[in-house]
Amino acid sequence: MVDISTTLASLDLKNPFMLASGIMDEDAGSIIRIMNAGAGAVVTKSIGLHPRPGYPNPTCIETECGFLNAMGLPNPGVKEYLEELSQLSSRKIPVICSIYGASAQEFAELAQQITSESVDAFELNLSCPHAKCYGLETGSDPALVKSITSSVIKNTSLPVFVKLSPNVTNIVELALAAEHAGASGIVAINTVKAMAINIEVQQPILANSIGGYSGKAIKPIGVRCVYEITQKVSIPVIGVGGITTVQDAIEYFMAGATAVQVGSALYSQGLEVFSQLTEALQSWMKDHGVLNIAEIIGVAHP
Repeated sequence: MVDISTTLASLDLKNPFMLASGIMDEDAGSIIRIMNAGAGAVVTKSIGLHPRPGYPNPTCIETECGFLNAMGLPNPGVKEYLEELSQLSSRKIPVICSIYGASAQEFAELAQQITSESVDAFELNLSCPHAKCYGLETGSDPALVKSITSSVIKNTSLPVFVKLSPNVTNIVELALAAEHAGASGIVAINTVKAMAINIEVQQPILANSIGGYSGKAIKPIGVRCVYEITQKVSIPVIGVGGITTVQDAIEYFMAGATAVQVGSALYSQGLEVFSQLTEALQSWMKDHGVLNIAEIIGVAHP
């Protein structure tokens, strides 16, 4: 029997396949469906202190190799979202709450309001590529990454994972800043900054013009980022970006990822993607004589 369980800080995952933030994770009903579908953990929609409507339509389009979106971080605000989280008190798997803010103080306030009874960890969204004053605008400065991470850690006893963007010159220095601040782990990567133009009307397709690109096409970027980060940091790294098959996930593991998040694949493969990936990983490990997933994590490093 092969062992595909993995550990992230104090979180024990029955399998390494997590739901990525922003996909079927804004209400308790959807999160429970993901839990029952076999995910190892769930990351919620990014939540802020106050309600945010997001951008007008169109906010998402399908491209040849993935999806382009500029949602604008729509969410009901932390006060209302706590009511959704309260319905997950008997959760079967870890629930990680994604939070965003414009300052270290806002992140700290969110951490204070969301208790350990509601969730099992935090994911700091320092990487949204299209929301003004949030995400990438704070997550591209190592000093800010360190300040925000430290502020959250001071206001919670829960593990804190920092989600970084590939839209920077040096993602490794940002990961090191998060590690030095005491982060429990790194999440790499968020979407790639991109856009599309309708050549008939000669205008950008998205209402916000520029959005974030996700899906199969960004997998090589994500694998590269995980590989570079895990050469320098000692805390766990969670790989994200373009995972649709078990081979994609194994690439991330061999690059150094302890677990992976799945997002866009739900569009084409449905909720069954978690059980399919789990079964495929067990089969691959048996075929290759691998008894424990830890045996392949980081093996691609020299």
